[in-house]
Amino acid sequence: MIKAKVIGTATSTIKHCSLDSWKLLVVSDGFDVYIALDKFGAGEGDNVIVTNDGAYASEVVGDRNSPARWCVIGLIDDITNNKN
Repeated sequence: MIKAKVIGTATSTIKHCSLDSWKLLVVSDGFDVYIALDKFGAGEGDNVIVTNDGAYASEVVGDRNSPARWCVIGLIDDITNNKN
């Protein structure tokens, strides 16, 4: 698992049938950029936790032959300290 920031979305006109209904996010951990499946509704600028567990991603999409690898598994809330 890694913490990443959503930097955009990806659009694909042709993709594996297991990915047809999934939102594809472009995420970055500060060094590398990945395409991750999203079911949480994350948007540009959001901080997320992603996993590269291909078996988990295949289970999430319901197709063990899916080429999915990266998957958002959580959103990180912004926490501010108010000392008023």
